[in-house]
Amino acid sequence: MLLPCPRGPVTQLLSEWLSSGSALDEADMHARVSAALAGGDVITADDVQLSLWLLYELHYQGFDDVDPTWEWRPESLAVRRQIEGAFEAALRRETDALVAYAMSAAGTLADQLFALVRDAESPPLARHLQRYADREQLSEFLICRSIYQLKEADPHTWAIPRLTGKAKVALAEIQFDEYGSGRPARLHALMFAETLDACGLDPSYGAYVDRVPGVVLAASNAMSMFGLHRRLRGAAIGHLGAFEASSSLPNRRYAAAVRRLGGGESAARYFDEHVEADAVHEQVAVRDVCGAAAATEPELIGDIIWGAAVCLRLDALAAERLLDAWSAGDTALRNLVDGTARTRA
Repeated sequence: MLLPCPRGPVTQLLSEWLSSGSALDEADMHARVSAALAGGDVITADDVQLSLWLLYELHYQGFDDVDPTWEWRPESLAVRRQIEGAFEAALRRETDALVAYAMSAAGTLADQLFALVRDAESPPLARHLQRYADREQLSEFLICRSIYQLKEADPHTWAIPRLTGKAKVALAEIQFDEYGSGRPARLHALMFAETLDACGLDPSYGAYVDRVPGVVLAASNAMSMFGLHRRLRGAAIGHLGAFEASSSLPNRRYAAAVRRLGGGESAARYFDEHVEADAVHEQVAVRDVCGAAAATEPELIGDIIWGAAVCLRLDALAAERLLDAWSAGDTALRNLVDGTARTRA
């Protein structure tokens, strides 16, 4: 994968840094980031979220045109830290009401998490896809999902060495399933790539980064931020708990949408897998991962609930972006200036 196209002053300079192999003007970068963070909603800002995504991607598969040593260069970490501070603060503000609701719910932590998932407001994206979407809208949905699903499970795996005892074992159990239970053909990221291919889309990693809006990148970035910071391990597992607990029914609807629109069994296989798997994973994630971690480290409870709230809220914002665009007869994807994306290896 090559570096994607810049979306503003920060990604322009950051791309120059990463591709040149040497840091340029750090004061200029700091000023550009400060201006971008002050210029609007951090969660949806294209330039901000792509910058953070670029910096996080250095910890995953990286870029063919970037020296791998940039992963831990002080200059890149300084930019990441500046953006992360504003991003975390924005996410905490965005989810204040959800966190307060869950904390006030009766029962155990598991009861609170399940209540949050049950009662959080979310646009009817899955129902729209099942009943009304056309093939173009289904393609846009899959393109947006590809940003995370093609590295499915990787961000949450960062939390395994940060946990102990029962919580560590339970998280490893979930991730073993996500990575195919020892069978490469059942690797969930690969299964999603096969869905893309069966629907006539590009299955290669990062193929659609240039097309997705900032809020879609924000959903991926939140997972990476939680996973890469030990202090946010509670948020990482809370995010996973909400992700699994809110997944089974929507995946049933997505599978129905794929079949209705002629995608066939090969295209629906990924979603079918998650109908059953996530019904099991939700119990393990909420009770055995989150519950066990909270029993060992009660100070994590607040961040566990916050991570769950972030998962639900960012999913809702991304769904709103899609449904609002479609109801206006428009595309939810970004239109590139020259109409083409950069070629990727």
